[in-house]
Amino acid sequence: MTTHAATTLSPDDIARFGADPAGTFAANLQTVQARIAAACRRCGRDPASVRLLPVTKTVPAHILRLAFSAGIADFGENKLQEARDKQAALADLPIRWNIIGHLQTNKVKYLVRLASAFHALDSLRLAEELNRRLEAQGRDLDVFVQVNTSGEDSKYGLHPEALLPFVERLPDYPRLKPRGLMTLAIFSADVERVRECFRLLRALRDRAARVHPGLTGLSMGMSGDYEIAIEEGASVVRVGQAIFGARPTSDAFYWPGLA
Repeated sequence: MTTHAATTLSPDDIARFGADPAGTFAANLQTVQARIAAACRRCGRDPASVRLLPVTKTVPAHILRLAFSAGIADFGENKLQEARDKQAALADLPIRWNIIGHLQTNKVKYLVRLASAFHALDSLRLAEELNRRLEAQGRDLDVFVQVNTSGEDSKYGLHPEALLPFVERLPDYPRLKPRGLMTLAIFSADVERVRECFRLLRALRDRAARVHPGLTGLSMGMSGDYEIAIEEGASVVRVGQAIFGARPTSDAFYWPGLA
């Protein structure tokens, strides 16, 4: 399959991604994968136990064609409208779209048309609507349950004490295939505060898996803290800027509560 026609880079593209984006992305991807492997060695884990999910938010579709040619086929998007636009532009490519940001129930009909996984399930109302729409399409969806482990009011996710009652209800929604828990650590230079968010999610996962055996995964860790997350058991790390470079928007635009 031809991954893309010749891509003309604008001056803005070159300023942000360089004259050879595909080469830059491939090199960055290799660096991140090497750091994942090193983090796994430090804690006695098999690097194959950690999945890298490249986060592509703010990267335009024509540049993502170059990312695909560099070997990236799993894309993580926070905003559903952005994902929809990119999916339409890249429909000729076998991309696996992961929605990793908060979702309103009135947007569910769009998510179930494009997503291979959803990393931010945080309410029974949302679970019910997802299950209803998926049933109509005759398909299932991998989901991660989002937990607010930092205790910040600005972040989405279940309160830790609400997790087990929530998990007990998941069998009511058979089209949802729970794969684990997801969190955003506190945005802090204090490594121990960040680590504690990941440790809490791991402890919650251990309890939740006794209620629902499918909840084994831990989707946690971003560009600034994914190595810490791996040391604490992450099975999916969501890395964007370390691969695609700095974003033109602040983190707070996509992750509530971040500066």
